[in-house]
Amino acid sequence: MTAPDGTRPLALVTGASRGIGAELAAVFAERGHDLVVVAEDAAIGDAAERLRRHGVDVHAVTVDLTEPRGVEEVERAVLARDRPLDVAALNAGVGSGGAFVSSNLVDELRLIDLNVRSTVHLAHRVLSPMVARGAGRVLLTSSIAATMPGSHQAVYNASKSFVQSFAEAVADELRGTGVTVTSLMPGPTATDFFRRAGLPDSLMGRAPKDDPGTVARQGYDALMAGRAAVVAGSPLVQAQAALAGVVPDQVKAALHRVLARTSR
Repeated sequence: MTAPDGTRPLALVTGASRGIGAELAAVFAERGHDLVVVAEDAAIGDAAERLRRHGVDVHAVTVDLTEPRGVEEVERAVLARDRPLDVAALNAGVGSGGAFVSSNLVDELRLIDLNVRSTVHLAHRVLSPMVARGAGRVLLTSSIAATMPGSHQAVYNASKSFVQSFAEAVADELRGTGVTVTSLMPGPTATDFFRRAGLPDSLMGRAPKDDPGTVARQGYDALMAGRAAVVAGSPLVQAQAALAGVVPDQVKAALHRVLARTSR
């Protein structure tokens, strides 16, 4: 995918130190993209070293995207590459489980800052120059959780519903501009998500999970094809997404409560 002037395309991936984000970054590297990879933890350095084995240039940024200055630092890191950003995968996010009224409000607000506010902030920063240039692709990691009220994951599911609606709306706004926005909607995936969200002993946490590499590849293919959305994962996840379109919200909320409730 080298450009006529000999440069490789440049991709930005947030939440790239582990899970789906790390797998997305690996796919971009395998396909010949130079990378700016972002995460809040020091593990992003090790992830960058692994990505460089593909023969691409990788710049790692360690920032807290729940803070506006973190988003601005990512923008500066991209601008410092002194070349157009071809692709952005805005994947950073966090989960939270448990009954809302007994949850830690600080954690819930931090979830909103990361999953919602930083996504909007960074999307605005990367999309504006893409539209001005008439070329670019953006992938937003949503979730199948966006299709249902999330009892015992109320704020998380709501955050993904926001991301899904936001992605679809902006994709429609950008028709004809040469810029596409794709929503990646995975189901339960074998990452650290359920442990970090406090849900490892829930039915959902104990159920079989999809491979994050498979999810990433499906997301990449949909992104490069310019699709507006992709439900990624196993046929079971595809069936769940289809079923969510016809089941009443009240029923989905009750079912989600059974799946996400823990013994705590």
